[in-house]
Parts: sequence; structure tokens; C-alpha cells
Amino acid sequence: MTTTGLLVMLLSVGTVTILFAWCIYKVLTTPNETEKVHGVEFMTPDMNEPD
Repeated sequence: MTTTGLLVMLLSVGTVTILFAWCIYKVLTTPNETEKVHGVEFMTPDMNEPD
């Protein structure tokens, strides 16, 4: 492998690793995030009872 190829590979792998670590950090350290979680609506409009 050439020096340029090695440099590009290390830069790419390093960038993805840093992005992954930052995302994990943000998920684990964001306070009160459970208050913003919303449920999924399982009822569809055709399942509603007519008035």
C-alpha cells in the first residue's frame, strides 16, 4: 500500500471512529431524554369506531 493510500485509510477510519464515539457520548449524557420519547400509534384511521 502506498503512503497516500495508508494516510487516506487512517483518516477515514479515524473520522468514523470519532463520529461513533461522539454519538455514543451524546446518547449517554443527554439529560431528560426519556421525557421526549413518544409512543407509536398502533391505531390506523380505518380501525377507529364510527361515531
